[in-house]
Amino acid sequence: MLRLGSAKPGSWASFWAILTLVGLATRAAQRADVSGEATGTSINHSQTLLHRLQELLRQGNASDVVLRVQAAGTDEVRVFHTHRLLLGLHSELFRELLSNQSEVVLQEPRDCAAVFDKFIRYLYCGELTVLLAQAIPLHRLATKYGVASLQRGVADYMRAHLAGGAGPAVGWYHYAVSTGDEALRQSCLQFLAWNLSAVAASAEWGAVSPELLAQLLPRSDLVLQDELELFHALEAWLGRTRPPPAVAERALRAIRYPMIPPAQLFQLQARSAALARHGEAVADLLLQAYQFHAASPLHFAKFFDVNGSAFLPRNYLAPAWGAPWVINNPARDDRSTSFQTQLGPSGHDSGRRVTWNVLFSPRWLPVSLRPVYADTAGTALPAARPEDGRPRLVVTPASSGGDAAGVSFQKTVLVGARQHGRLLVRHAYSFHQSSEEAGDFLAHADLQRRNSEYLVENALHLHLIVKPVYHTLIRTPK
Repeated sequence: MLRLGSAKPGSWASFWAILTLVGLATRAAQRADVSGEATGTSINHSQTLLHRLQELLRQGNASDVVLRVQAAGTDEVRVFHTHRLLLGLHSELFRELLSNQSEVVLQEPRDCAAVFDKFIRYLYCGELTVLLAQAIPLHRLATKYGVASLQRGVADYMRAHLAGGAGPAVGWYHYAVSTGDEALRQSCLQFLAWNLSAVAASAEWGAVSPELLAQLLPRSDLVLQDELELFHALEAWLGRTRPPPAVAERALRAIRYPMIPPAQLFQLQARSAALARHGEAVADLLLQAYQFHAASPLHFAKFFDVNGSAFLPRNYLAPAWGAPWVINNPARDDRSTSFQTQLGPSGHDSGRRVTWNVLFSPRWLPVSLRPVYADTAGTALPAARPEDGRPRLVVTPASSGGDAAGVSFQKTVLVGARQHGRLLVRHAYSFHQSSEEAGDFLAHADLQRRNSEYLVENALHLHLIVKPVYHTLIRTPK
């Protein structure tokens, strides 16, 4: 161990030389007016400084503190010859811990001890390389020792990799809850909601906690094939985790049974192990679902409140509720398509269809940016450039028959991204019921760039979803 009194000859000179470089890098960009020069010359030695700091850590020159990091439950100890000045610059906890000690033993969980060299390197150099499995232990170390910049950096890394579908969303959600990181928790929830089909078919589904399940099931923005897929995923979770009856019954009551066709409801009642155990808890919901499918929506709405979530479809990918649309070279020109959806989820409407027309424009200009060729004095003004426009998507019904039948429509557009061979939802845009387009659709997308996060092999992968919403017509008893 190298202490202050036992430093190698010349090592203090090296240490002070590095501190001198710090001062030099700070003053290098100042302006000068020498021999008539109007502007200063920038002298940047920051890379040299970083290299010297790396060497300082690697060689342990002028070390005045030794950290012995022991992995919990093992005899494994990693030794780091460090400098209290540099550790204290980043961490108040290190500053207090090392103020009167030249050697400290730190007990860390195994995963944190395994990345402690990366953590220390960040304190010296301000950068590190992160792998997915290292994100939580690095964030935990940054949180424990109060290194706020590393905390933010790792959290940003986790959110970015969630959006790309690479991160373990379930594990990161539970970690975010345990640390109180609300931004990360919300990012995990959003990813899970948009990609529930993929998650439910993965090994992660078995690690979902009852608390996380309770957060997901009430959401209307869940993306899955249909409500039956959600029921089967829930049944698999119940069989694997065996929660208390109260938890199982609350979860089963969150299924939107009116969104399941009657023939499939009959099969569930006859074959479902979950309903065999907890059928009494959802008997009223199943009866209501059969009533919903048996009567016309207008007649049903006179006696029941259909504004509840049970009667609102989620983001279903089944053909009855929308259609995929792949637009190759989307920056090139305008495109159009059409598709049909079921008028409503009621069995009474199962044979009725609504046709939708869709227009995509990659460079639509709002009125405020459209070309103006002359001002009031007759002076020619430059026209707006095509790149000043933004992508636009308009979805309109071919006729207005749906509204006359007491139905309005919510529209959602999903944008997919490919990750590890899977097409995952990366963005979702929702239209107001009375609107024909989403105002923020691809507002920040650069469709000209081939490696844009919005494109897959230079194609824009969309899925158009239309969700019918019934209007309540409850009669007032006389």
